[in-house]
Amino acid sequence: MIAELRLVVDCCRCNFEGSQSRHPDGLPAGLDWELFQRLVRFHRVQGLAWTALEPIGDGIPATIRESLAADARQQVAANLRMAMESRRLRDAFTAAGVPLLFVKGLTVGALAYSNGLLKAGWDIDILVPAERIAEAAGLLAAQEYRLLLPATQAQLARWHATRKDSLWRRDEPEVHVELHPRLVDNAALLPGVGIGSPTQQVEVLPGVVLPTLARDELFAYLCVHGASSAWFRLKWIADLAGLLHGMDADALEALYCRSQRLGAARAAGQALLLADALFGTLEGSSLRETLATDRGTAWLAAAALAELTRNTAPTEPTSRALGTWRIHLTQLRLKPGFRFKAGEFARQLRQAIG
Repeated sequence: MIAELRLVVDCCRCNFEGSQSRHPDGLPAGLDWELFQRLVRFHRVQGLAWTALEPIGDGIPATIRESLAADARQQVAANLRMAMESRRLRDAFTAAGVPLLFVKGLTVGALAYSNGLLKAGWDIDILVPAERIAEAAGLLAAQEYRLLLPATQAQLARWHATRKDSLWRRDEPEVHVELHPRLVDNAALLPGVGIGSPTQQVEVLPGVVLPTLARDELFAYLCVHGASSAWFRLKWIADLAGLLHGMDADALEALYCRSQRLGAARAAGQALLLADALFGTLEGSSLRETLATDRGTAWLAAAALAELTRNTAPTEPTSRALGTWRIHLTQLRLKPGFRFKAGEFARQLRQAIG
């Protein structure tokens, strides 16, 4: 791993809830600061990087310091808007009697980091019962949201037949919402996690408390979510490693076993091995050796690490010719067996042709 990316990883670690060190011990000699900044922005960890590096002061070029500080301020401001809007949505759905959970985003940030407002995010993800998706869409429309994907509400049922979320936007303040009737595209993964799963209440700001999945279910979901993109962006695995930070070996092993009962399959092992490679998450746990002996899981972890570290001039996979082929290949191997591979290939094909 290049020095610039290693520093980005270290900055994320310094922000974990309960971390003993709040800034890197030192800066590598000859660091390419412009490359560091490109990596920080691509991996969407500007706020975490700024908080970790701000105490170092003069060791960082002034232009980089100013840019990181501006990015961090913008992220905090965006998260404050989304926190207020999340509370408004929570109250509207509760008043209408429509259950909802907030997944990813602010709730994960509050659980994983010492300052959850520094976690990057651009939208609010809400999960509702699948049979009440039309009612939830009506509530969003009543809250001045308009549907972006699909184009019209008449297409919503067909859209959600093959896709797990629809995209909505409110202009004042500008906020995007992803509305989920389910958490995953492939029903063969994570059948044990949904709107009826155990929950926890997370305080994202003083007085702003949002419901989300309980720890075990949240872990399983984040593993499958990250695996769906082969973990090509650091912020996803940093969130997960932050959630796991400080857990002892017995707790980690129990969490992994629970994820298998919930249907996370190889995605959980992939996530743990990747978090271990970057953050040492499995130090002292027998899971490090156990998971590495499963060829499928080890291959998935190696593929994710390669996807995350391969590009010193980072670009979105979708902007490169055939840039997503490795991601689609890893999706086929998230669960053993020909039936899963055939079903996943068919799902990808249906989504590709609309």
